[in-house]
Amino acid sequence: MSYQIPNAEQLKKVKELCEIESPYDNFEKTQSLFEEAMLENIHWHSERNQFYKNFLNLNKFDITQEINLKTIPAVIATFFKRNEICSVDKSDISLHLTSSGTTGQKSQMFFDAWTIGSAQEMVAKIFKHYDWISDKPVNYLLYTYETEADSKLGTAYTDHFLASFAPTQNVEIALKLGQSGSHRFDLHGTIKALEKFNEEKLPVRIFGFPAFFHATLVEMDRRNIRLNLDDESLVFLGGGWKGLADQQVDKRETYKLATKVLGIPDHRLRDGFGSVEHCIPYVECENHEFHIPVWSRVEILDVKTRKPLAMGEKGFLTLISPYITSVAANAVMMTDKASLHEANECGCKTKTPFFRLYGRAGVSKSKSCAVAASELLGGA
Repeated sequence: MSYQIPNAEQLKKVKELCEIESPYDNFEKTQSLFEEAMLENIHWHSERNQFYKNFLNLNKFDITQEINLKTIPAVIATFFKRNEICSVDKSDISLHLTSSGTTGQKSQMFFDAWTIGSAQEMVAKIFKHYDWISDKPVNYLLYTYETEADSKLGTAYTDHFLASFAPTQNVEIALKLGQSGSHRFDLHGTIKALEKFNEEKLPVRIFGFPAFFHATLVEMDRRNIRLNLDDESLVFLGGGWKGLADQQVDKRETYKLATKVLGIPDHRLRDGFGSVEHCIPYVECENHEFHIPVWSRVEILDVKTRKPLAMGEKGFLTLISPYITSVAANAVMMTDKASLHEANECGCKTKTPFFRLYGRAGVSKSKSCAVAASELLGGA
């Protein structure tokens, strides 16, 4: 391992949890370990982060008592758009990422080597679980921002990281960077790249914002363009529609169109959910449900009372994990509405609970990567 946990003695259970190899096995059996790891993490941040210590006191959370995940106070994700509060020295920060595109407020997140390293290792374990790691060269189409070499943009960083799981033949980036620093969606160039990739007969991996992927498929269908990409091709989307919520279509309709236009089978079409504030990967199963890996837990909070809701009820999606040591983001309440469901409601082989998303809960002036990106569609 090229990264080390900051304090192996104090964070012994955190290390043990995060190093579990299988992402979806023994979910219930790891509950005690998860709770112990969370308690270690809470102590870690409360001892090093005055904001977090005050936050726990304000919420009357007693760190000396046996932990109850439902009572852990969650920091709302938008807090990180206005505050830079770390639990480690700035000299220990190895990566600084932002969540916004070209406009809007930015979530600033700071990662020490352990935090970003363990999160990336979790992604690798999930890719291995789905047999998506390959030594065969592939062509990449990234629906993300073309960036400067020193860019701190989280989505671009993520998509380029995902391109490390199979050797690169060629890369096409859909959101081109202009001389003025602004971006444009190169729809026609993207279609030409797909046609070229089709001729090369190599697998194609497509990552990034679903709105742009859908727009490409619609235009190709309008032109009656039909491709037959290699069977090992993979679509892995992320970021949501957000700024184009009024135009959003059911993802299964996008998948059907992708199979029709590109020839990629349904089981190779997946969506992912995550954020710069919470880097645990949530990846769709073959039935397109977001199952929870062993390294995290999910609570759904009532939109008005912020109290935990029962299975199937809709509220704020709250993501909990002890993996992060750099920032007190061990429990983050997102602005997304969601519901939590038992594993048997899905029907796939994955035996962990899953959540369903229903869009953003409320209106905010802040803009995520997907919001800023969606504004480019008008100029495509």
